[in-house]
Amino acid sequence: MLRIHDTLTRDKRPFTPLVPGTVRMYVCGMTVYDYCHIGHARVMVVFDIVARWLRASGYAVTYVRNITDIDDKIIKRAADNGESIGALTDRFIRFMHEDADALGVLRPDHEPRATEHVPGMLDLIATLEAKGLAYRTAAGDVNYAVRRFDGYGKLSGKSLEDLRAGERVAVDRDKDDPLDFVLWKRAKPGDPAWPSVFGDGRPGWHIECSAMSCALLGPHFDIHGGGADLQFPHHENEIAQSEGAFGGRFVQTWMHNGFVRVDDEKMSKSLGNFFTIRDVLARYDAEVVRFFIARAHYRSPLNYSDQHLDDARQSLTRLYTALANVPPATDAAAIDWNDPWAAQLREALDDDFNTPQAMAVLFDLAGVVNRERSPTHAATLRALGGVMGFLQRDPQAFLKAAPGAAAAGNGGVDDAAIDARIAARAEAKKAKRFADADAIRAELDVAGIVLEDKPGGVTVWRRR
Repeated sequence: MLRIHDTLTRDKRPFTPLVPGTVRMYVCGMTVYDYCHIGHARVMVVFDIVARWLRASGYAVTYVRNITDIDDKIIKRAADNGESIGALTDRFIRFMHEDADALGVLRPDHEPRATEHVPGMLDLIATLEAKGLAYRTAAGDVNYAVRRFDGYGKLSGKSLEDLRAGERVAVDRDKDDPLDFVLWKRAKPGDPAWPSVFGDGRPGWHIECSAMSCALLGPHFDIHGGGADLQFPHHENEIAQSEGAFGGRFVQTWMHNGFVRVDDEKMSKSLGNFFTIRDVLARYDAEVVRFFIARAHYRSPLNYSDQHLDDARQSLTRLYTALANVPPATDAAAIDWNDPWAAQLREALDDDFNTPQAMAVLFDLAGVVNRERSPTHAATLRALGGVMGFLQRDPQAFLKAAPGAAAAGNGGVDDAAIDARIAARAEAKKAKRFADADAIRAELDVAGIVLEDKPGGVTVWRRR
């Protein structure tokens, strides 16, 4: 049985969906005013694997990942660029999709944009006001009254007194309490605005996800995910809004992936160690980046470094080499979950999506493929890798792939040049000029090209 660690209860519990056989999952997505970074890549890949495994386990999954397409940063960036908000957000949504597609991330079933759900947000705010959980301010905003909601802080594990003492919230004289947060912002001159009973304005950030998840999944659903940085205040505030409005338990299971660090330091633009997905894909194969992310358990910190990505490349190369040496018996082998290897992988992923243990199963199976040269085992390896979104390419294509999109511009050797040097080596060997043949092998080795001579005089190559 699948067990998932619930951030709210702080333990690993058997997963039982609210409706048997179905899973409704909501994940907080991106605010689209700039390129996605490696932290966004982790959220995308982690919950893509979660959705894939739930479907492989037989569940009918409805996966929602929202898009925030209106907030202060978006407004400022559009104004700085001299363009409309729609032009800015459409462009970066397109870039986000390009990055996600490259990483092998399947599109969610729904990608609601905040601007499409403002009427639902207004209805929710009105419900909160009617229940005494929201109030209007003299400045024209609508705030949530945190102290009127019992249990605030249960997700983050912090009491109201801890939050006040920690100086997490700046003092705002227009609030009844410093911890209160805005649900509706009164429009400033020149800002985008929607008409409402509260006056022209726009929604606060937190109300967006409560309204969009309710519209697409209902007021109570199975899994809510996101990065650990969203646990407080965003997800804490979602609980206050949704449970305050509808009662009952908002979400059955809360999942949060760990932080991304760079060379053991927090990733930050101010530290100069901030990497967009595009920065990384210019230097590393996209499947290698996905493999690097999945090698760490989703709740653990992920330490980004060139060394770790190079190691991920070597590890993934081992799996593809096994497939290259022993072509699978079929390209689309159905998984027999009674097979011992499949059962081991199921056991790993059923244990809170333990991808490191699942990958260990793949490496053990690859060792068997290399020893026994079994096409059946090779087909199983390919199929089990596919459960997590790996090993679906032609092995030789992967092994010959340049490290990243910019390889040709940073000293990479193109395929045609490699093939030409291999042909020259074959001619040298035929003419018994073995020293010349060895020199060509050494030259290619320096360039990161590994040659392997096969029976029948065939030479194959891969990039180190």
